[in-house]
Amino acid sequence: MEIIISSGPEMTSFSRAAQREGKRVGFVPTMGALHEGHLSLVRAARAQCALVVVSIFVNPTQFGPSEDFAKYPRSFDHDKAMLEREGVDCIFYPTVEEMYPAGAVTWVTVDGLSEKLDGCSRPGHFRGVSTVVSKLFNIVQPNAAFFGQKDAAQVAIIRKMVRDLNFDVQIVVCPIVRESDGLAMSSRNAYLSPAQRKQALVLSRSLQRVQSLVEQGEQSASRLIDAAKQVIAEEPAVRLDYFEIVNADTLDLVNSIDGGALVAVAAYVGSTRLIDNTLFKASNVS
Repeated sequence: MEIIISSGPEMTSFSRAAQREGKRVGFVPTMGALHEGHLSLVRAARAQCALVVVSIFVNPTQFGPSEDFAKYPRSFDHDKAMLEREGVDCIFYPTVEEMYPAGAVTWVTVDGLSEKLDGCSRPGHFRGVSTVVSKLFNIVQPNAAFFGQKDAAQVAIIRKMVRDLNFDVQIVVCPIVRESDGLAMSSRNAYLSPAQRKQALVLSRSLQRVQSLVEQGEQSASRLIDAAKQVIAEEPAVRLDYFEIVNADTLDLVNSIDGGALVAVAAYVGSTRLIDNTLFKASNVS
């Protein structure tokens, strides 16, 4: 039976006590509405760490004024049951007041990265992400923290933040988990109607098109982007936000993928914004 903690100081004490016993603490930060993608992170943490902490906190500071904070899916009892089955040791379940005490005015901003990809479309989003993750790291004090590759821009920003601020935590990035038809798992998939669910597959199809062209020897970013946009245009109900090919660490645009690259897409299916990506390492490129 896992322990549920809502107090920050109590969470810190719990982690420190485990570490005094020589236990490696693994941490999976989530906003709840858990799915198999989250569970893959939990399993990775379980495999690498003696004690696993999962946080469930829908962070208001990473939502814009017109975004879906109020309707973001919340299913604590369901999430708790899933985590119990995975053998999670502790759920950190703080309130907004616990995480953002009255009068809090301090932010963590990773300049130069936070305005790119999703940060361009969602101003202030990554300031909210980096602030809450830094707070969670300070509270949980994990030895290792586990994130999904689906949130590739977030991964780049958190890695940079950890380096710049000397956080003593290993960042472990786990592969994207997909539905059987290729759709990247996301809590926001719950918003999709059956018709939209089918339309959403155009995101993974566009990445598959890039993969196919790369396997045929294409390395030009602009030609790969053009080909991907043609695929997305075949689904008129889907509105493209961006399709970009960037350096996975700096999120800067690249002209060629010959040295490796992150191929990232975001699009609106109805009012639901979805993201997906493929990572090419230098060794993947012929």
